[in-house]
Amino acid sequence: MSKALPSRAQVVIIGGGIVGCSVAYHLAELGWTDVVVLEQGQLSCGTTWHAAGLVGQLRSTESMTKLIRYSTDLYGRLEAETGFGTGWKQCGSVSVARTPERMTQLRRTAAQARNYGITAEIITPAEAGELWPVMRTDDLVGGVWLPGDGKANPSDLTQALARGAQRRGVQVLERVRVTGISVVNGRVRKITTTEGEIETEILVNCAGQWAKQLGRMAGVTVPLHSAEHFYVVTEQIAGVRPDLPVMRDPDGYAYFKEEVGGLVVGGFEPDAKPWGMDGIPHPFEFQLLEEDWDQFSIIMENAVQRVPALETTGVRMFYNGPESFTPDNMFLLGEAPEVSGYFVAAGFNSAGIASAGGAGRALAEWIVNGSPTTDLWPADLRRFARWADNDTWLRDRVTETLGLHYAMSWPNKELETARPLRRSPVHHLLEAGGACFGSKMGWERVNYFGAPQPYTFARPGWQEQVNAEVNACRTGAALFDQTSFSKFTLKGREAVDVLQWLCTADVDVEVGGVVYTGLLNDRGGYESDLTVTRVAHDEYLIVTGSAQTTRDFDHISKGIGERRAALVDVTGAYAVLSIMGPESRNILKKVSKADFDDFPFGTSRLIDLGYATVRATRMTYVGELGWELYVPAEFAVTVYETLRGTGVAEAGYYAIEAMRIEKGYRAWSRELGPEVTPAEAGLGFTCKKSGGFRGADRALEPPARRVVSIVLDDPDAHLWGGESLLADGTPVGYVTSAAYSPTLGRAVALGFVSDASTGKCSVDVAGELYSAQISLKAPYDPTSARVKA
Repeated sequence: MSKALPSRAQVVIIGGGIVGCSVAYHLAELGWTDVVVLEQGQLSCGTTWHAAGLVGQLRSTESMTKLIRYSTDLYGRLEAETGFGTGWKQCGSVSVARTPERMTQLRRTAAQARNYGITAEIITPAEAGELWPVMRTDDLVGGVWLPGDGKANPSDLTQALARGAQRRGVQVLERVRVTGISVVNGRVRKITTTEGEIETEILVNCAGQWAKQLGRMAGVTVPLHSAEHFYVVTEQIAGVRPDLPVMRDPDGYAYFKEEVGGLVVGGFEPDAKPWGMDGIPHPFEFQLLEEDWDQFSIIMENAVQRVPALETTGVRMFYNGPESFTPDNMFLLGEAPEVSGYFVAAGFNSAGIASAGGAGRALAEWIVNGSPTTDLWPADLRRFARWADNDTWLRDRVTETLGLHYAMSWPNKELETARPLRRSPVHHLLEAGGACFGSKMGWERVNYFGAPQPYTFARPGWQEQVNAEVNACRTGAALFDQTSFSKFTLKGREAVDVLQWLCTADVDVEVGGVVYTGLLNDRGGYESDLTVTRVAHDEYLIVTGSAQTTRDFDHISKGIGERRAALVDVTGAYAVLSIMGPESRNILKKVSKADFDDFPFGTSRLIDLGYATVRATRMTYVGELGWELYVPAEFAVTVYETLRGTGVAEAGYYAIEAMRIEKGYRAWSRELGPEVTPAEAGLGFTCKKSGGFRGADRALEPPARRVVSIVLDDPDAHLWGGESLLADGTPVGYVTSAAYSPTLGRAVALGFVSDASTGKCSVDVAGELYSAQISLKAPYDPTSARVKA
């Protein structure tokens, strides 16, 4: 391959692994051929070459599953197109369960797969043995068979993608190492390499384990860390044939695939071994680390239990190849919020071969179109903030995230490592009060008050406590710490013009007015939903979800353009203490001289509260009378102690979740997302009738699906979300959010259905069908007077 470095290129891709070559291939396919791929060694020499090459289609969301399914389609046709073998075999995969709990998870997985159009069959241990005859089955409960899964040769795939890109004009240069990145006025301008300089408009960081270091060259956060990852290749085993499916034994932390008549045996141990704490060495090409049989022992011992022949089979090769992992076990994709024109596709968590085809296409479309063309939120680089670039935090978190591949996917599972990180000013008061905490965007948040309870697919041990918190709010009042809300101020002469374009609702309201609104993309889908408070003629307070800080700040900042307005993140400056319930007005009267009798819904004022002055905003996310109190951080402890002194009950986020589902309130990344319009979400009332906002021409198109409320008939059944909805045995939708409703005495949920008609449906709960009622109306609706008076 040529080493002549051009003086400029429209796009420079750094990294010649499978992901970098996939981005190049898809850019060229879209007509962008002024593209250069720079590889510091040889193609696939970093992580790609030692990947196991497993391609499993199913992911936790529909959008990510579609992305992987595209990979399988691409790999199936790539050899015919390029003339390069890829090693792709659609051999299917079998996953087995050793415990009833794991079998419940697999049944839920199968139902979810069918929601997304993937063939998935629940099988018995005997049927699993027929599909994978060298496996022991007498200790199994059952399994699931996905015939569309497969395997491929990673190095061959990389070469095929590179050849496909080159045939369309892309230059691929090996032995060119990047040593510097020039950023001018917030945009990428020039890249310095060992072979000279190259000017560019767009840089794509596909540098794998080196991606974090490459990000720091330009001030870009790429939160990943390397960990050692192991597998062995065995001698030949009788009964192992070329068409043997991939097999996964997650309870044993192990996976298996055929390799020249033997087996590749690898896995994901629960306590991983981080690597590269002092940086990734250079050069590091086609290299492995030292064998570590002690670290691998938990996988190998379980593998021998599953495949007894391994006890007497020799090992041809031990692979210890480091790979990069992210804080949440999902890869990183998208344009960096810190630098325009700087894109990232990295941190593939040992799933890069399965993800590369779809991720490469998705990022190429993002680059060409200027924004994502599908819902990429689960992988969006902007789900993290600057604080996530801390090496110590990443090292400790990676010890856990590698093991998440085969850990039980318990509902509401919280990660345990690298905590606590971000804490509300009143955290110590909540902790002393017996709070059980969860974590979101690094914030410690109260899930409920009470002792930690074990995870389960059945009704959880904390349910009665959450019921009590809900009942306290519905009948009296409850106090919530919602400090983790993302909070921005937008100030300037043209601030109102910025928001009128970005927001679906009319935000040109009187000072003190509060508006709930959506932010849409050009396709009419939700980029976010949030509240906007006009605090001065030229200033707004914007409040959005905890997870969306970086993403929403970036979206709004881009929307400002050349207008005279400035956006500032003030999240850490304010605590948010919310008091909700029919008695909230009377409680606030005890500690404030403000007039709460003349305080309409959707208004915000500065009030006295005990010794402090705070902003009180009349809004609700639980369907009850209530106020959100925005408190300068230095006054938060005083204000919380003052409110708690009234005897008000304390409550957490599980109670909020139950009440918002009872009331039918939508949530970002559940019912709302980049491919969901206001018409589909049932939120057309938030859209200005005059239009004039981004995405207005698509926002109210007749929907093919709708968000509905769901109430189970059986009071003993429990929902968690992700369950399939069926009509006459045919899937018609799925559950997006679910909780037990103490108000109704049964499970309630929100979900999508393809047919908006109301009436009966069935819900698939781990293979059991339960009857339910679906409706466009919320199942719980307190009197308008109580909420809006």
